[in-house]
Amino acid sequence: MTEAAALPGQPRGGVLTGPATARAINVLAPNPSAMTLDGTNTWIVAEPDSDLAVVVDPGPLDDGHLRAVMDVAEKAGKRIALTLLTHGHPDHAEGAGRFAELTGTKVRALDPALRLGDEGLAAGDVITTGGLEMRVVPTPGHTADSLCFHLPADQAVLTGDTVLGRGTTVVAHPDGRLGDYLDSLRRLRSLTVDDGVHTVLPGHGPVLEDAQGVVEFYLAHRAGRLAQVETAVEDGLVSAPDVVAHVYADVDRSLWPAAELSVRAQLEYLREHGLI
Repeated sequence: MTEAAALPGQPRGGVLTGPATARAINVLAPNPSAMTLDGTNTWIVAEPDSDLAVVVDPGPLDDGHLRAVMDVAEKAGKRIALTLLTHGHPDHAEGAGRFAELTGTKVRALDPALRLGDEGLAAGDVITTGGLEMRVVPTPGHTADSLCFHLPADQAVLTGDTVLGRGTTVVAHPDGRLGDYLDSLRRLRSLTVDDGVHTVLPGHGPVLEDAQGVVEFYLAHRAGRLAQVETAVEDGLVSAPDVVAHVYADVDRSLWPAAELSVRAQLEYLREHGLI
């Protein structure tokens, strides 16, 4: 077994930017960091024989990146007709207004504050631009407004920050809630079991070839962290920073502020369920 095959989700090697499935092309934003990994993945999604495309998560407010997305679409023979957001964090959504201006498109999102136009997004909605079929899957937890997009023809799901191509995501307390996040992961697992989804097109990091494997890993990881936090509280650690220092001692300290958000969400979950 190769090292890559041993990693959760079987991440695809090679360059991140470019075609990922028959219908999805990634354009990597130039905003790498400890939190954004290689940068934000901006997805251009279209039927192969259509001249219309949908863009998911234009990314940061960076004119060079936004114009690069337009150039890639044009070279593929596509005109961008709609912009969608998986959630409102700036590394995914800050450039949406400018992108809409450049492309003349509307912006659809779950959060009304992020929309440009009359239409939002909700569970059960199906995006049909240019003959595309892309189903809206509500996946709150990372944030309250997090969505995924199921692309049945490619047996793929665009996950935003709900599932990453590498590592695990933050439950961004107080907006994000652990109970919601666990339910969302189970919802994604059902897509892999019942709907044949095997490819994850994440908001950051490489494409994953084993969707069920990575979702199972995420669920196990969350259960393990929750047990560690519960034990830490039983041992007398009360504050979130103290729990982080104990439970996340093996994690780069630059990530501790983000870990603290997840710990606060875990503490809230444990209190709600009468476990601490």
